Amino acid sequence: MIRPNPADPRLTERVSGVDQTGAPVATSVTVERALTIYLNRQEIVTAMTIGDYPDYLAIGYLLNQNMLRQDDVVTGVDYDEDLGVAVVRTERETDYEDKLQKRTQTSGCAQGTAFGDLLEAIEDARLPAAIMRTSWL
Repeated sequence: MIRPNPADPRLTERVSGVDQTGAPVATSVTVERALTIYLNRQEIVTAMTIGDYPDYLAIGYLLNQNMLRQDDVVTGVDYDEDLGVAVVRTERETDYEDKLQKRTQTSGCAQGTAFGDLLEAIEDARLPAAIMRTSWL
């Protein structure tokens, strides 16, 4: 299972503060870092991440945005921690210049971005018929 390791010192930093009584406290807080994802030679997006598993995050993001295909052969993932860059390399030549021009800002706890025809693919999605009882909720 891939999941954050709370003991990894890169994921948090110590900060000082004051509690509800006015007493000083120190605690660890999660740190976000920018990760710029490239697909071959093309910059795709800069995402805020907690900084672990940047290679898996980059591949997952590109799959989610339909920029990597299920049958693509990934020939490598290069990650430079100092630059905050992950480059996913494939056998297939890629060019998503047109797709990158069409961006949709999504809502949630932060702003996200969906590219190109992703939302059109979702519009055609249909769930199978199902029975739902309020007692199950």
